[in-house]
Amino acid sequence: MSAAAYNCLTLAGPVTEPMPVSVKNSILIYQALKSVGVRLISALPETWLVHLIQLAEDDPDTTLVRLNKEEEGVGISAGAHFAGAKSAMLMQNPGLLSSVNGIVSLAQLYRIPLLMLISYRGEMGERDPWQTEGGLVTEPLLQALGIPYRMLADPQRVAKEVRDAQTLAEASLRPVALLLTRDLMWEE
Repeated sequence: MSAAAYNCLTLAGPVTEPMPVSVKNSILIYQALKSVGVRLISALPETWLVHLIQLAEDDPDTTLVRLNKEEEGVGISAGAHFAGAKSAMLMQNPGLLSSVNGIVSLAQLYRIPLLMLISYRGEMGERDPWQTEGGLVTEPLLQALGIPYRMLADPQRVAKEVRDAQTLAEASLRPVALLLTRDLMWEE
């Protein structure tokens, strides 16, 4: 599927205005995940993640697990870890909120290296009112859970930040989050 076609998709089907989600930066993120050995990705459909999800689906060397709810991704990543595979969870920040039980009672309790890439909706410049509440509590929640995180905004730092996050997750055997910002994911 072409980049133009990707930009015109939503969960409800085609839209009249293209969504300016960055294909180029999505490819950078995907290549960075592959370079650290991630071969299993779990995700729910989400606007900012549409290209990452499609890249995973189209790649015969990667397994994409489509989730019904984000918390399932914690179990998928735990299973991958115990099988010796590296995984990543793709989610929107409200998905982080709904995953807290799995993160605490599985990933943190049993020391699972959980790499989470979270579209950081609701930050400055957010146009969708339904996204703003999740944005307000994302960082305080990560801090309260003791989950190290970084914001990804600069395309030139994506590979290093993904590598550093995966290294920390593996060394600490704990969840680590990368917040995908509007500056990185959106082309206006």
